[in-house]
Amino acid sequence: MSEHVYKIIELTGSSQTSIEDAVQNAVAKAGETLRNLRWFEVVETRGYIEGNSVAYWQVTVKIGFTLED
Repeated sequence: MSEHVYKIIELTGSSQTSIEDAVQNAVAKAGETLRNLRWFEVVETRGYIEGNSVAYWQVTVKIGFTLED
């Protein structure tokens, strides 16, 4: 296994459906412009309330990716 150096970014994804979908949305968006995504860490979970109901979930994630040589 070769040694890796990682860069970490932080994004907040949202979803009206679930926390998992909010994470998937953030990772998918990162994948549009970044290569070599390797891992994520959920650092914060919160939601937005409208009319006394959960309108959508917000999940902040740190995403790690390897740097190219």
